[in-house]
Amino acid sequence: MNWTIKDVAKYANVSTATVSRIINNISRGYSEETKHRVLKVIEELNYQPNAVARGLVSKRTNTIGVLLPNVSNMFASEVLNGIEDVAHSLEHSVIVCNTDSNGSRTMEYLRMLSEKRVDGIIFTSEILTDAYYEAVRDMNVPIVLVSTMSDKHQVPYVKVDDQQATYGGTQYLIERGHRRIAMLSGPKEDPIAGQPRVEGYQRALTANGIEVDPSCIFYARDFGHQMGYGMLEQILQCSPAVTAVLASSDELAAGVLSRAYELGIKVPAELSVLGFDNTKIAEMVTPPLSVIAQPLYDMGKIASEMLFDLLAGRNIANQVVPFEVIERDTVATITR
Repeated sequence: MNWTIKDVAKYANVSTATVSRIINNISRGYSEETKHRVLKVIEELNYQPNAVARGLVSKRTNTIGVLLPNVSNMFASEVLNGIEDVAHSLEHSVIVCNTDSNGSRTMEYLRMLSEKRVDGIIFTSEILTDAYYEAVRDMNVPIVLVSTMSDKHQVPYVKVDDQQATYGGTQYLIERGHRRIAMLSGPKEDPIAGQPRVEGYQRALTANGIEVDPSCIFYARDFGHQMGYGMLEQILQCSPAVTAVLASSDELAAGVLSRAYELGIKVPAELSVLGFDNTKIAEMVTPPLSVIAQPLYDMGKIASEMLFDLLAGRNIANQVVPFEVIERDTVATITR
């Protein structure tokens, strides 16, 4: 049987207004004895308060919106797991929006989230354009960015230092004897995970006295497997031949591994490959992929905690999380 608030009020011998105040933690208009009696009836009846009705009183819907450019990839799933674990522990639902890096779809989702009256928004990976920022500002809800940031708009974020991460990855390859290293980047126009990662790679080469060769920097249209697969043969045309490829995502690196296998190129004996992210795919490919690791689950968890801190009126600070190089089986040491 679906019990109503009127049933709870009847069995507890109080008004429905009193039941509503107790459900919504409004600390006035009832005694502790009354509160105890009402909660006991709620438990006995297994009464589930209507979320919409509660929202009318609390001005909250206990839902947050999460915008992701591709919910099917492993990067997104790891981040989302961290977000959802925190949200669910605080009895909030999560509305997941797959924007597919499409501006019009992102705006459609923001309008939908406004209609749903979400309490806050977590915005992942995409660039926060003026239009997106203004849409969220008009909603008057807090927003936290994950794996992206905005120089123009003062919006809190959690991310790695992308430039420093590829500097560290390139340094790792150099320390293992590689001096002819190709960079397989994402889109050149991406100001977050595109150019900054290339700049980190270039800085590391220069710091070690290695000349930067622009012909060995490759820009893919996206960070997906097919891009890595399709671009390996272009990379191999660098002269003299490269000994290592630093890819800007695990999926790009996995594509490189797939094509190398088809071409009969032995990894890592003939070509070393270093990925970026440390998604589950890094452990699933053959050979297992060495990576520059982002703590993706933790990034989602931290972003969710930051959002709920904002909802509680607490001050927060931007979070730059650490990266690390995880060695598996795709990087060889060159001895000269």
